[in-house]
Amino acid sequence: MNIENPSMSILHKETKKGPMAKPMGNKIASLLRLVEERASSMEEKKKKKEALVPYLPKDCISNILIRLPLDSVQRSRFVCKPWYSIINSHVFVDAHLRRSESVLIFLLSKKRGSLYAFPSASILPEKPNTISIEAKFLQTECVPVFGLPTMDPTLKSYIQYLEIDGGRSKVVEYNASCLGNIRATCNGLILLDNKLKKGGLIVMNPVTRKLIALPLGTLYPPHNESYGFASSNVTDGYKVVHLFRDELGFLSCEILILGTRLWREVNGPSFGLFSWFGYMPVSAIGALHWVPHIDRSDFIVSMDVEKEKFHTIPLPKSSRTHDRIVETGDFLSFVTHEEANQIDIWILKGLGESWTKQHSITMGCIMDMVPLLSLRIKGDMIFKRDEDGSFYAYDFQLQVMRKVEMEKGFVPLSSSLLPHVNSLVSWSSRESCQDVCD
Repeated sequence: MNIENPSMSILHKETKKGPMAKPMGNKIASLLRLVEERASSMEEKKKKKEALVPYLPKDCISNILIRLPLDSVQRSRFVCKPWYSIINSHVFVDAHLRRSESVLIFLLSKKRGSLYAFPSASILPEKPNTISIEAKFLQTECVPVFGLPTMDPTLKSYIQYLEIDGGRSKVVEYNASCLGNIRATCNGLILLDNKLKKGGLIVMNPVTRKLIALPLGTLYPPHNESYGFASSNVTDGYKVVHLFRDELGFLSCEILILGTRLWREVNGPSFGLFSWFGYMPVSAIGALHWVPHIDRSDFIVSMDVEKEKFHTIPLPKSSRTHDRIVETGDFLSFVTHEEANQIDIWILKGLGESWTKQHSITMGCIMDMVPLLSLRIKGDMIFKRDEDGSFYAYDFQLQVMRKVEMEKGFVPLSSSLLPHVNSLVSWSSRESCQDVCD
């Protein structure tokens, strides 16, 4: 049996093709050489480029990126895969949160004068890249286009924030609209009413534009309920606390761990502790804290975030109308008006500890100054007057109270300003959420 060599067979066939095969073979060979030369040239250019740009370790790149303005950080995540990985890492997100300054988040209604007054000639046009939170929620629910409800544009509010730096204020837009109110904030996440579902709630990060719809809890009128929002150091997650009062005055509580689908009932505060829910709770020293009365509160009601138990903490003096509790650094502060020209600041460093008087502000005080927040980085305490809505910042280092210069045309009329921080925080990368990228 004769076995023919394959190469000899191919050579024999090529020989049979005659003279016409040689030009074709030469063209193919020339083409191959051209491709090889191009590849070699590109490789050389790549090596030269790498030689010009020195290698930077990931830690070095992270330290550079974390110092960029927030909008630059958002754009930088799409530069390349390594940067995307760095910016989305838990280490980077936590480090960025620790470096972020406090702001005041609020809703600006499209109806002129409803929350904030602008000059009468001003127009509030919607920017092209503005997203509707309700529309994005409907996308996650897979509602068909013809089944979308009609949303009155005049009921829209636009999410914005007020930053105060160097004695001046600046209003910045998130380019996001909603129909509901902001119920609570925590580490850059906001808890919003979902007006498309009775009693529904949405959690959103207005910076990253990620959102998640929460399952329905117990339905109660807004004046008979309060929502708290806090992070858990044990689970590294977030808890939404719903406190509500029935017609007889009995208090109940349910808690939802963000990312789960079930509210858990827990024992609420004792009967009679609350007379109203007008003051939003403050998250500090591992607990949520409520001032239970509009005036003359001798105590605060606190819930340990980990143990989920309620208890009362006596105040160093009775709280009056313009007094508040505020998160200050890692502690809880009680800011009280001692006299017409003096504001005292008491500090509580931990649950089970006693209040200590930390500061007495004696210069530039006015009786109707309401404390709103303490800046996380600079440390100044921000006040707002009830009479005219003007803002003041107290510098603890210089011991000076200064009036904040407001942005031209911006006249605050509402008290719906909540402490907030712009961050990249998410509840969990494993949970289903809607990420909107323009």
